Amino acid sequence: MAIDIASVGDIMSLGSADKAKGIGELLNRTADTEQKGGVSSFESLLSSAMGMIKETEDYPNAAEEAELAYMLGINDSVTDLMIAQAKANTSLQYTVAIRNAVIEAYKELMNMQF
Repeated sequence: MAIDIASVGDIMSLGSADKAKGIGELLNRTADTEQKGGVSSFESLLSSAMGMIKETEDYPNAAEEAELAYMLGINDSVTDLMIAQAKANTSLQYTVAIRNAVIEAYKELMNMQF
């Protein structure tokens, strides 16, 4: 089953501006750590990336909870349900787009000749 995803620019325009801002802040913090001579720049980059992945995993859980609340009649707002589902979908698409970009970069590095 193939996943059809939009370009990263289209995904960011759907409401992932906070994630883009988070990536920019992450890169700035990593650059600051490198300038200070810190050895743990990769470690901080990796831990921040794992935090962002955890946040991405939370969106589908929130959407599922919103679906259950709507089905049980706890929440009557269809708008809240649609927003939760859109956030989950957008975060998944954005994560897949980032993963694909990282894999492509890795492939390019592996094909380089020294």
